Amino acid sequence: MTGILEVRGLHKKFGALQVTQNVHLSLQPGARHALIGPNGAGKTTLINLISGVLKPDHGSIFLGERDVTSMSEANRVKSGLARTFQINQLFRKLTVLENVALSISERMGRNHVFWRQAWRNTDVLDEAMALLKRLGLQDNALTVIEELAYGRQRLVEIAITLGLSPKVLLLDEPAAGVPSSESPIILDAIDSLGDDIAILIIEHDMDVVFRFAKRISVLVRGAILTEGTPDEIAANEQVRAVYLGESVDA
Repeated sequence: MTGILEVRGLHKKFGALQVTQNVHLSLQPGARHALIGPNGAGKTTLINLISGVLKPDHGSIFLGERDVTSMSEANRVKSGLARTFQINQLFRKLTVLENVALSISERMGRNHVFWRQAWRNTDVLDEAMALLKRLGLQDNALTVIEELAYGRQRLVEIAITLGLSPKVLLLDEPAAGVPSSESPIILDAIDSLGDDIAILIIEHDMDVVFRFAKRISVLVRGAILTEGTPDEIAANEQVRAVYLGESVDA
């Protein structure tokens, strides 16, 4: 069965440095897939290739049956591929509601009129508020981003990507920088997303990975070392040696 996201034979070099080596990856609709690996393995580079920030030297990327390898980042978003970043990209002087409404307006092609008629765009605002309620952010709707706790800022970033109505969502360390007491909020929000969205997550926190993922790919030196269920990955001696360590129970 063809996946909603298909990565086929991706290669990428920076000068003489091979950072992505013949990577194959497939996500089915509704997938919950994690990408893990040691520092410098090339995880963010791979996400940048999938999202269109970088162009591969060889290989191809498909969204459903559509080849998006040469497509711009913006057009990939319009085709249903959205991502978050390791460091959030929010408008810090705007409110939570304004940040999410901008995303929805962009999807609708209405950002050119958003600022002039912001509070007349009731359909945009209603959809934005519905997203905030979905993620438990409704009480923060009128809070300026820079006044919001960092864990909740990461939730806002997820709300923004959902405002783009993605079929595939790439999450680059969504719990990065979030206090451990707040990280369950992030994971609960991700867990609440519907099966209509396939999710690929990069995350260093193994508790998050093993709670979230149904399948895990392990990237080492730009190549996929292995892929499997969480139980298979935890029991894999190669994975334990290069990444997980002996503290992870088989």
